[in-house]
This record gives sequence, C-alpha cells and structure tokens, in this order.
Amino acid sequence: MIRLSILGSTGSIGQTTLRVVDKFPDRFSIAGLAAKQNVERLARQVERYRPEAASVFDARLAERLTALLPRDCRTQILHGPEGYRTIATMPSAGTIVSAFVGAAGLLPTLAAIEAEKQIALANKETLVMAGELVMSAARSKGVRIVPVDSEHSAIFQCLAGNRRQDFERILLTASGGPFRDRGADELASVTPAEALQHPNWQMGSKITIDSATLMNKGLEVIEAKWLFDVDPDEIEVVVHPQSIIHSMVAYKDGTVMAQMGIPDMEGAIAYALSHPERLPLGQPLPDFIGLGALTFEAPDTDRFPCLALAFAALQIGGTRPAVVNAANEVAVAAFLEGRLGFAQIARTIAATAERHKPLSQPKLADILQADAWARSEAQAVVQTLC
Repeated sequence: MIRLSILGSTGSIGQTTLRVVDKFPDRFSIAGLAAKQNVERLARQVERYRPEAASVFDARLAERLTALLPRDCRTQILHGPEGYRTIATMPSAGTIVSAFVGAAGLLPTLAAIEAEKQIALANKETLVMAGELVMSAARSKGVRIVPVDSEHSAIFQCLAGNRRQDFERILLTASGGPFRDRGADELASVTPAEALQHPNWQMGSKITIDSATLMNKGLEVIEAKWLFDVDPDEIEVVVHPQSIIHSMVAYKDGTVMAQMGIPDMEGAIAYALSHPERLPLGQPLPDFIGLGALTFEAPDTDRFPCLALAFAALQIGGTRPAVVNAANEVAVAAFLEGRLGFAQIARTIAATAERHKPLSQPKLADILQADAWARSEAQAVVQTLC
C-alpha cells in the first residue's frame, strides 16, 4: 500500500489522482491533502478519504474548512506555509504528488525531498524556478522524481531501456492551443472565455491560458532540461494538434521513439505512482483509423512569443527563469481578471525580464527574492498596459 499526500488536491491533477486512487484502493491510500482556497471541494475530499491532515492557504480558510466538516472528523486542519510543509513531510506518506499551480509548489516540494519522500511531479514551476537546486537535493537524498506532465512522462518512458550515450534530442510536442490558426491581429481581441476552451485537454485555468500562449510549452522546455539533464539545443518543440503523441526522443541512429495515448492525464499520473508497473486503467486506445492522420508543424514564435521568451530565459539561466515564471503568473491572472489583453501577456513578461539583472548560480533565497521582485515589477508593467 502506497500512502500519498497530494499538494493541490482540488485542482485538475489532484482530482484525477484521486480517481486513480479510487480505481486501485488496494494499492493507494491518502495520508494528506492540501489546497489553496477551494474549501468546499476539499471538505468533500476530506470526508471521503479521511486523511490524517489537510491544509489550506490561511487561517480564515482553515476555519471555513473546519466548519464544513462533521464534528467527529479526526483530520487535523492546518494552514499556511507550515501546514503545506507538514502535508509534504508526513511520516506516513511515502509519495508526494506535487500538483500545486505555479511558484507555490517550490518550497513544499523541496521540503518533501529533504524528508526523503518520492516525488510525483506535476508542478513544473518547481524546476523552472530552481531546477539545479531541486535536482541536486534529490540526488543527495536519493529521492526519485517521476514526472506527471504527459509530455515529460512520455520522454521518461521513451528514454527507458536506452543508453544515454545514444541520445540525440527531445521532441517535445505541443497541441498549439485554441488559437493555432488565428492571425496576430485576431489574437489581440481574444477573451478569457475563448482562451479557456482548450481543444484537447481538460485543465485548470492557469495552465489552459499558458497552453494558449505557448508559455506552458516554454515552461516544459525548462523543466525538461533539468529533469533529463539535457542542453537547451537538445530540446525541440513540435506542434502536434491531435495530442496523440505526447512527446518523442530521437537517437543518434535516426530512431525516434514516441509515446502515444488518448489526451487524458490518468495514464501519466498512474505511471508516476506505480512505476515501473503499468496499471490496468481500462482506457481506450487512440482511434487511429478515425483520426486518419497525425500532423506536425513548427511553432510560430512571432504570434506566440512566450515560447521564445522561455527559451531565452533558459539560455540566460540563473534567476531569469524564476523572473519569467513570476511575470507570467501575474500577467495570466490579470488577463483572467479582464485587466490585460491576451497579446499583452507576452509584453508583460518581456518588459519584466528586460528590467531584471540575472544572478548566476543563485541560492534558494536569491530565487525567492527574484520571484518577489518580478511579481512587483510585473504588476507595475500591467498598470502601464491597462
């Protein structure tokens, strides 16, 4: 029996993880749950799974969560950074599912590594912000980090059983998002409601907007660099609208290995939890005959400059990726609130990055300081663009 703590249990990945748990109650159980502010959903999860502890963002939300639970509920209700740290380091939990959205996942994931927990990583921002520190900590503690993102799970699977010296490059696939065929002039008028309609995947609002701008793919490029210890020029992004091939790995003899499946996160999550075993999920195979063809094209970084901004941040290194990530979080939030145009997301990120002097070989404190600076600076940029 594997005991899990889920950081971000009320989000898309967290809910899908719990569906996997429901399918295999003899394999998995829940030790801890953590969310930001969806206390109604978290209360239902606590009642169903009876974890030892659950945590939310602050004391006010903890009070609301407690009020929603039965009086005889024995789950300890926590809040704030210490609450999240407790969930991430619970002695009874063997695996931590790191599924918080954005920079909020960094510190709890580092705490879990320090506590020698195995990590099922869905929070790409952890490696975007502090990839070198995180991977170094994992190596020193003997912690295994298995990716949950469908693309990185695919790469992980395509690398398995092959010699590293035969590796040539990663081919990271992207759906292209809902605006792949729209011209630059049309993108200026995109609304949040339109951007939230992803053609293939059901995801949370932030990652769905990131997919629409291609920033999600840019963040995945940075994540792949650290997860698989590759150089930036060994990662190529390929737009694949059908989202059947989740990613590929090319080898020096011309062989390309691809991992395929329907666009559903259950497979990647279950594999991260059960690796190297594959669980009988009962998922359908892709309808290859119905699809007829799988197509590919190059990403257009003129229309979608966020991808180029992420590649540039990776090349510069140091604190620049943390700054780009923070600026993106601020810009996406402003767009969803109707304060910023779709095309202005990239402008906000670019302007914030241009004002930043990157620090090489940063320590954790430097990364957190850069993140805070970038959020303040990006808010100022948003104000000028409103």
